[in-house]
Amino acid sequence: MEHEVFVPVPPDRLGAALADPARVARAVPGLQQEAGAEPVAGRLKVRIGSHSITYRGTLRIAAQDDGSYAVEGDATETRGTGSVKFALTVRLRDHDGGTTLTVQGTASADGRITEEPAETVHSAVTRLLNRTAETLATVAAEPPEEQPPAPDEPDRVEEAAEEPPAAQNFAESPEPPAEAAHARRTMIGRSAEEVDHAPPRGRYAPVPAPQTIAQNPTLRWAAPAAALVVATAIVLGRALRRRH
Repeated sequence: MEHEVFVPVPPDRLGAALADPARVARAVPGLQQEAGAEPVAGRLKVRIGSHSITYRGTLRIAAQDDGSYAVEGDATETRGTGSVKFALTVRLRDHDGGTTLTVQGTASADGRITEEPAETVHSAVTRLLNRTAETLATVAAEPPEEQPPAPDEPDRVEEAAEEPPAAQNFAESPEPPAEAAHARRTMIGRSAEEVDHAPPRGRYAPVPAPQTIAQNPTLRWAAPAAALVVATAIVLGRALRRRH
């Protein structure tokens, strides 16, 4: 196939747009890009006669030494087993303050598209090429996006060096904060192990377990001894009564 289309954009700006895959993807009408895929890849619905066929595929563009661009693509039907492959050569020619794009190449297809008449398919392809070229010219005419300049790394290092560390500010202050002073008074005279294992104080201090009062050993043996004395007295009293 061979097709020509004129766009009112200089060849250098149009060539810069062709060399940018992201701008080419914006120029393909109806292309739905898929997340994480290549820049010019996704789903495209093509109107052929009274039918619409949706393809999922990829488009690749490479600049050639002679100033032309090689365009290759392949796609498969999203609802079917048909596929399309094509290889095109795009040349840019300066003409009347604009650019004439000359498209030459070959294509092969199977599936639902082969059921349509050849003239209908050729008309659909021509319409798609014209719309893509017109949209690409609009994208090429737009000024390039300006990216914010990267911050200067030496300046960052100088700014970081000028900022005093937190520990230095604390040391230079005339009096430490109230919390630090209280903690220092609390830990004076205590070893590091005692500080690490010291129980919490105040409202969060643990409740001490009830303590049992140990009995005096003397009192513990007094009761049995008294009982023994009383029992002995009773036995002796009964014995004396029997004798009388």
